[in-house]
Amino acid sequence: MHSTAPSLPAWPATSASYRRSEVSAVIGRGDAAWSRASTGVLRWEVKTRSGFRVDDGRPVVAGRRVTVTAQVAGVRVVEPVQVVEVVDEPSRVGFSYRTLPGHPVDGEEAFVVHRSGDDVVLTIRSLTRPAPQQPWRGLYPLLRVAQVVARRRYLRALR
Repeated sequence: MHSTAPSLPAWPATSASYRRSEVSAVIGRGDAAWSRASTGVLRWEVKTRSGFRVDDGRPVVAGRRVTVTAQVAGVRVVEPVQVVEVVDEPSRVGFSYRTLPGHPVDGEEAFVVHRSGDDVVLTIRSLTRPAPQQPWRGLYPLLRVAQVVARRRYLRALR
C-alpha cells in the first residue's frame, strides 16, 4: 500500500495507480485552537463532526480496526478501515487509515493538524481507486463526488 505519510510536512510522489488528493485549510489560530483540534483529530472528530459514525470512540492507535458508517440518502454505507500510522508531535498531530475489504473504495486517507506560525491547519491526504467488488466498483464516479463533499465537511469539522 502506498502511504499518505501523515508524519511528513511534504508529501512525496505516489503511485499513479491511485487518485491523489491533498487539501488544507486554516481551522483556527493560537494555543486554544491547537489544543482543541489536535485532541479532536486523534479522537475521530474530523469524521464524527462530518456526519459519520465511528464504532470505536477511543483515540486512534496504529493497527486498530474500526468501522466508519455513513448515512447517504437513506442508505447505510459501512466503511471498514485500519489505522496505519499515528503522529503526535509538538506541532503535528494526526493519523492515516487504509481501507479494508468491503469499503466502497480502495486506498488510504490521512488527517493531520499542524501549526504554521500561529495558524492551526488541517490537511487531508487521500489515495483512492475503485474497490474491487461490486456495486462499489461501478459506483466509483459517484463516490468521487461524495469524496469532494466529505473533504469540504472535514475541513470545517475541527474549527
